[in-house]
Amino acid sequence: MNNTAQGILIIDDDPTFGSVLGRSLGRYGYRISRAETPEAALQTARVENPEYVVLDLKLGEYSGLELVEPLKEILPQARILILTGYASIPTAVEAIKRGAYDYLPKPTDANTVLQTLEGQEKEPASEVPQEPMSLKRLEWEQIQRVLTEHDGNISAAARALGIHRRTLQRKLGKRPVRR
Repeated sequence: MNNTAQGILIIDDDPTFGSVLGRSLGRYGYRISRAETPEAALQTARVENPEYVVLDLKLGEYSGLELVEPLKEILPQARILILTGYASIPTAVEAIKRGAYDYLPKPTDANTVLQTLEGQEKEPASEVPQEPMSLKRLEWEQIQRVLTEHDGNISAAARALGIHRRTLQRKLGKRPVRR
């Protein structure tokens, strides 16, 4: 995991997280560049031409999913890794469909990010959970699936779910429920 010629672009609207991850990845000998907005991300991608991109799923008001295709046009060979604190199966599937290389939930460490970007075998999970998801977790997964189907449009997703837009916004403002 050490190649000074290779670059990693970190796209995250949280400057503290981006800085900490950048320093950690830089210790492995990678050239690190950072961006906090979609516009800055595309510009930096053009200038820096990194081999890897670490992209946050939620960039303020924007969805990181919307950046995957433009980044792939600029950097066709780059491996794009989506990181998110709002992990769900539908968004993971959508990220891969749009061209992301892989998808990891936050929090994660620099070593796991590099192993994923470089295509190394990940350590298998120690145990596959045998119990079903909780009702709240199933609700969260369904909301994420419908929201993805409607390209992040909260009003359209709320109509499809049969709930009021403000109710959906309240549910989305909460952290995802654990299994």
